[in-house]
Amino acid sequence: MKIFTLRNLMRTALWGGIAAVVLGVIAFVAAAVYVVRVTDDLPNHEQLAEYQPPIMSRVHAGDGLLIAEYAREHRVFVPIDNIPQNVVHAFISAEDKNFYEHGGLDLRGIIRAAISNIGNVLNGRRLEGASTITQQVAKNFLLSSEQRIERKVREMILSRRIERAFTKDQIIELYLNEIYLGNRAYGVAAAALNYFGKSLDELELHEIAYLAALPKGPSNYHPERNREAAIARRNWVIERMAENGYVSEEAAREAQAQPLETVDRLSGATYTAAEYFVENVRREVFSMYGEDELYDGGLSIRTTLDTSMQLAARRALRDGLEAYDRRHGYRGPLATIETGDGWVERLSEVEIPGDLDEGWMPATVLETTADTARIGFLNGEEGEIPMSALEWARETLPDGLLGAAVNRPSDVLGEGDVVLVASIADQEGYSEGQYGLRQVPMINGGILAMDPHTGRVLAMVGGYSFQHSQFNRATQARRQPGSSFKPFVYAAALDNGYTPASLILDAPFIATGGPDERFYMPSNYSERYYGMSTLRLGLELSRNVMTVRLAQEMGMEPIAEYGERFGIYDDLEPVLAMALGAGETTLYRLVSAYATLVNGGRRVEPTIIDRVQDRTGSTIFAHEVLPCDTCDVSEWSPELHEPQFPETREEVVDPVTAYQVVHMLEGAVERGTGTALRPLGRPLGGKTGTTNDFRDAWFVGFGPDLVVGVYVGFDTPYQLGNSEAGGRVAAPIARDFLEVALENYPVAPFRVPEGVRLVPIDRTNGTPGALGQSGVILEAFRPGTEPSRTSEDEESGLSFARDSVSDDPLALLLSQQTQQEEEEDPEDDELGGLY
Repeated sequence: MKIFTLRNLMRTALWGGIAAVVLGVIAFVAAAVYVVRVTDDLPNHEQLAEYQPPIMSRVHAGDGLLIAEYAREHRVFVPIDNIPQNVVHAFISAEDKNFYEHGGLDLRGIIRAAISNIGNVLNGRRLEGASTITQQVAKNFLLSSEQRIERKVREMILSRRIERAFTKDQIIELYLNEIYLGNRAYGVAAAALNYFGKSLDELELHEIAYLAALPKGPSNYHPERNREAAIARRNWVIERMAENGYVSEEAAREAQAQPLETVDRLSGATYTAAEYFVENVRREVFSMYGEDELYDGGLSIRTTLDTSMQLAARRALRDGLEAYDRRHGYRGPLATIETGDGWVERLSEVEIPGDLDEGWMPATVLETTADTARIGFLNGEEGEIPMSALEWARETLPDGLLGAAVNRPSDVLGEGDVVLVASIADQEGYSEGQYGLRQVPMINGGILAMDPHTGRVLAMVGGYSFQHSQFNRATQARRQPGSSFKPFVYAAALDNGYTPASLILDAPFIATGGPDERFYMPSNYSERYYGMSTLRLGLELSRNVMTVRLAQEMGMEPIAEYGERFGIYDDLEPVLAMALGAGETTLYRLVSAYATLVNGGRRVEPTIIDRVQDRTGSTIFAHEVLPCDTCDVSEWSPELHEPQFPETREEVVDPVTAYQVVHMLEGAVERGTGTALRPLGRPLGGKTGTTNDFRDAWFVGFGPDLVVGVYVGFDTPYQLGNSEAGGRVAAPIARDFLEVALENYPVAPFRVPEGVRLVPIDRTNGTPGALGQSGVILEAFRPGTEPSRTSEDEESGLSFARDSVSDDPLALLLSQQTQQEEEEDPEDDELGGLY
């Protein structure tokens, strides 16, 4: 019985063993078939050798400051040789401590994860992986992130192949440049910038450890939302680095004690000020190279922006728009809330405009008295608005009119009004806790500064706030330039037989109107007339009637030609109103035209980009490439001459003519419509512009090496208000900008070209004079055209101006009268209207 039983057991065991082997073979074959099936279409791992990851394009200002980045994936590729060893050690310690020992798979890690996952399945927790860095490379580069057995098998096979094809350094280089680390950062270099504002070699140990803590789940270790978890994970990484011998225990303890402090990168006044400029750069590069190259190509874009000038431009424009806005009263509160219990919570629910001026904050009016308005802030604190700080806040009425004077705070503010305020404690007569009422202007404008010799745009602001409106009023707003076009009318006259001393009659003028108007009758701003006056006086004081009479005398064709030649217009209609700037153009084109004058009459191509390089550092665009036969030499020797660059720029107007106009516009600053710049105390020229009904205000000012233009107006054309002309609205903005921008420029006169003769004349009548006499200045002439003291030469030099009015009885009468006082209102630059 026992023998039979033993035999049966042996037979059973034998057949069981056979069955197990058979099943094992079947299982092996099935597994092999499964592996072959799921891996028969594996991507080619060798493509990693040619892999070029998407890299963000970076934009730098002309002074080297990084001002913008364009990317779908924020990544800066860094070769392994340039990655600090501590960064490598931190990620190896956190993700794969046996990285340099295994062949792509960590068997011990797989077993450990399998045991842990039994509990994870039972408790409904997320399964643990045992992925090595090589496996993560395989997944991130060649596979998806889906949690399926098929994907894991494919990943393991690829990992083995990758290990055989690449070195460990190549694999870790791919990993560290590809891994997503949160905060829009792909790769360690971008993460270092986005979290800490540093390059990799500037990171401290505790910062490196934080980055190494992120691959497991960036959102789980967010530095603000999950600060405690982030610090705990960071400290764990530091502990692992110490255990693996990468850092000392002392260094580890010191790093673990550090706070976790991140930065808000590419933020602050410098970057906010550059928003309009940066958007223009983005559009231009997009048009040149396309979307993929812009966002993935790793372009290095060096722009012309001067960040200090840009800040000054934004500040000047904002101050000017706010000053205008305050002159036109108060438009009312942002909202009204109840002021009982819970007013802080109700105030926090009110939508407040973004991009407020520094120091502006929302508040609600809690109570008004005879002398003050008591206000409360979001933090529960209180302050007051004194009556004297509310006197400007008269009611805004239609057509630029203002309501009654403010006599008590309740005339302006009511209980529960939500308003914007700013501290005035630093102003004379006020103390801590006192505030002034503020409001965001409805008017808008633009400012643009340019180097007249290179065309480099040094500053550009297209509006009060990019967040409020991305429409760029410096480049996109097409408006009438008004009298700021007059210098080009006078340039045409100087090239057609006139001189700065030529006399033109300033008297009532009527011409045939266009198809919609029977007559065209321009008028001067002062509504006065001044008889025979020199061209210089007409331009300095921006006399409309003189300019139109001049245009009629020489014809509109040369003026239209000059408007197009200088690039202000594409096709200027040759009608008299166009001589007073009735055609539409942009600030960008107008400033470029003035730059041509300052540049001696040679055209400069405006640019906002100096150079573009591709991801390898090769230059693919340069704004100015000059021909030079003697530049490409292997080495310099004393007998070699300095390189000579030929002048290739187009001569738009004769250098003498350009200087004559510039010289007359210097007079506009000294004595005419541009006197807002006179307090700067250096050689400057400028011209105002104001259009019909005060709808637009312009000013272009310049020195020998800098041109700045300002435009101010409502986006939907509307009257600025009586007397709100270019000299009052736009010129002070240019002055405030130039006061800062010119600090780094030497005080120097304008360059006088060859062929100019400076002769003392009386600027009011064009007759020769002696320096020191009243009204006598040095005027610029072409040799042989200056007025002479002899009667014959004087008659020759001035006869054409007198002959031009001989058939007009009214003109003859006025020409015989004594001229009125020459010093008229310095805002005589309104566009002549149609009557």
